[in-house]
Amino acid sequence: MQTTSRSTTSWTTTLSQYAPKALAVLRIMTGLLFIQTGTQKLFGWPTAPMEMPPLDPLLMTAGILELAGGLLIVLGLFTRPTAFILSGFMAVAYFMGHAPMGFFPASNMGGFAILYCFVFLYLFFAGPGDWSVDGMRHRA
Repeated sequence: MQTTSRSTTSWTTTLSQYAPKALAVLRIMTGLLFIQTGTQKLFGWPTAPMEMPPLDPLLMTAGILELAGGLLIVLGLFTRPTAFILSGFMAVAYFMGHAPMGFFPASNMGGFAILYCFVFLYLFFAGPGDWSVDGMRHRA
């Protein structure tokens, strides 16, 4: 029984050593995906599966937040304040754009907005992880 306990402890200790790197990968991939939603709104690239509505001031603001915020998240620059703003932005986006179309995210196409909201909220609390400009600034 103690052998299992030791091997479990060893296994979790080994995995825990990689947590800052895994957090960085989550941060970078989330930022890259978020940038795409901004470039799609602002530049029409990559092409959307359905026709995009005209770029009104609200959508332009959303596109700028997605592009600039996503870039800051990828770089790990001002990660916590950026993640806080983007988390709130995604909550507003969900309740303004998706919730009026129905209660369930699977039917109102709001699943990504909810997921982004909570990933950004996690980044606000956890910080950038490894490979970030924030980390390099704090070490210097």
